[in-house]
Amino acid sequence: MSSTEARGSWGSRVGFILAAAGSAIGLGNIWGFPTRVGQGGGAVFVLVYLACVFLVCAPILMAELAVGRASRRSPVGALRVLLPGTRWWVVGALGVLAGVGILSFYAVIAGWTLAYVYFSASGTLTSVPAGELFARFTANGPLTTGLALIILALTAAILWKGVQGGIERASRAMMPALFVLLVVLAARALTLPGASAGIAYYLRPDPSKLLDPRIVSTALGQAFFSLSLGMGTMITYGSYMRRADSIAVGALWVVVLDTAIALLAGFVVFPAGFSIPGFDPASSGTGLIFTVLPRLFGSMPGGHLFGAAFFLLLVLAALTSTISLLEVPVAYLIDEHGWTRHRAVAAVTALTFVLATPSALSNGASAALTRLPGLGMGFLDLMAHLWNDFALPLGGVLLSVVVGYAWGIDCALDELRAEGARMPGARLWGGLIRYLCPVAIGGILLGAVLG
Repeated sequence: MSSTEARGSWGSRVGFILAAAGSAIGLGNIWGFPTRVGQGGGAVFVLVYLACVFLVCAPILMAELAVGRASRRSPVGALRVLLPGTRWWVVGALGVLAGVGILSFYAVIAGWTLAYVYFSASGTLTSVPAGELFARFTANGPLTTGLALIILALTAAILWKGVQGGIERASRAMMPALFVLLVVLAARALTLPGASAGIAYYLRPDPSKLLDPRIVSTALGQAFFSLSLGMGTMITYGSYMRRADSIAVGALWVVVLDTAIALLAGFVVFPAGFSIPGFDPASSGTGLIFTVLPRLFGSMPGGHLFGAAFFLLLVLAALTSTISLLEVPVAYLIDEHGWTRHRAVAAVTALTFVLATPSALSNGASAALTRLPGLGMGFLDLMAHLWNDFALPLGGVLLSVVVGYAWGIDCALDELRAEGARMPGARLWGGLIRYLCPVAIGGILLGAVLG
């Protein structure tokens, strides 16, 4: 058996696109994007977001895929193969650590969405005030810890079956289901009273906000995080790509699908939200999803079904992301230490669960973890701050430098053009990677440091 067969590969271009898009599409698309739109004043944020996606994030996505496919290795091994004798492999190591770190708190939040499927379907949302239910539920340490374990176990079960038999097969099932659910929910939301006000808010730009640097920074940050960049995921997924498949075409499809899901989510959240008296479109993400919208589900006819479908949508979106987060450290152990897939999946899942436990207990179950001494935040918030605000943009900046200068634009373009693949705007892409991308993503990192 060849090394490629042992570690796995995608069975088709569609399988890769759905898996990579699934990695990008997560809770951030369903609640993070609408929240940022609300805080950014509506449609003007959407316009800035689209510019950031295509000018900054898409070029980095192609760069990560090129690094992975050229090396046929996970992040650490990829940079050791492409840049032997250097210490650039540390950039890959940061991605591996980020996969474990992010998954440790992401699994907790995903577990919340799993519980809310039951709360909605059973009618609990109609019998208990939404804010009280959320506070009481998240303070139940054994329950939230158990739900995080269920999410990790489901993720591990998928990875256990390999790249084609597990990741690709699951993505082929979950991605269409996610899209259909989202379309159905949007169609229902558009019939609610107040929906027209929500659509007007969502689609009407406010030109006065176009030059607001905070909106540009927030839009870029949302786009960067939404596409799973800077954490080694796309390097790993790129390493499973076939040489015959165009990286540029695959990356474009991933960007389009990820952006479409985010935009479509706005057609659920804002029409639904504006049907609630006193709705604040700038409500924070978890507050919007777990306290604001459940008020609507609890009051509308058939709301328990609408709510259950909405939270099922969130579960699917979360799982498509947890799969890729877990695969990064699993691939590292397979490539660099020769572990079997089953051993690597079991070990990383166990380690992640240990790290997830403090996050699960940091919303009221443990006073010490809920408000860390000297920091004024809970353990889950600290983990999100460290990995999302610092590790990911740092990884993005360093990856741009690696591809733009250390490995080199010409080497990267050779990979992007492999097997005669077309690469329109090749030199423009090179200029974006070398100059705009590191500066723009560096701005996110600087903002986190100064903030």
